[in-house]
Amino acid sequence: MELELKEAARPEDVIAFADAVLSGEPNLIANLANLVSLLNQYLPRINWMGFYLYESGTGDWVLGPFAGKPACTRIGAGQGVVGQALAEGEPLVVDDVFSFPGHIVCDADSRSELVIPISAGGRIVAGLDVDSPEFGRFTGDDVVLLEAVCRRLGERWLDCRWY
Repeated sequence: MELELKEAARPEDVIAFADAVLSGEPNLIANLANLVSLLNQYLPRINWMGFYLYESGTGDWVLGPFAGKPACTRIGAGQGVVGQALAEGEPLVVDDVFSFPGHIVCDADSRSELVIPISAGGRIVAGLDVDSPEFGRFTGDDVVLLEAVCRRLGERWLDCRWY
C-alpha cells in the first residue's frame, strides 16, 4: 500500500485510505500513528493533531500518537476542549480557543480546535484532537470527514491489540 495521498485527494480518498490502514493491521498504536499521518497530510492549516486515549484507572485522557509540538500528556475528565467533548460524546468545534472557558494551552500557536470522540463497545475510548493556528479554521465538512474516519476506527478498536 502506498502511504502517501496524492495532492488532489478528495474526502472519499481519505476515507478509503483509512479503511485500508485499519483493515490490514491489528496493532492499535500503528493504526493510530498511520491515521494521524494520513490526516495530517490531508488537512491544511493545522499545527497539531493527535489522539487522546481513555485510561480507566484514572479516568484521564492520555496522549497517544500525534503530529506537532510536544503536547499535554494528561487531560482530566471534563477539562479543556478535549475533556468536555469526550465527556459529552459529541464533536466540539471551538473557533476561538481563547474564548473557551478552561481551555488548556498545549501549543501556544493554536487558535481554533476540533475534537471528535471515538466510541467502541458502547463507550467513549478515545478522541481525535486537531488544532489550527487560524481562528475559525474548522468547517462542517471537516467534522463530517473526521467523524467518518473515527467511526471506522471505533468499529475496529476492540479487535486491535495495544502492543
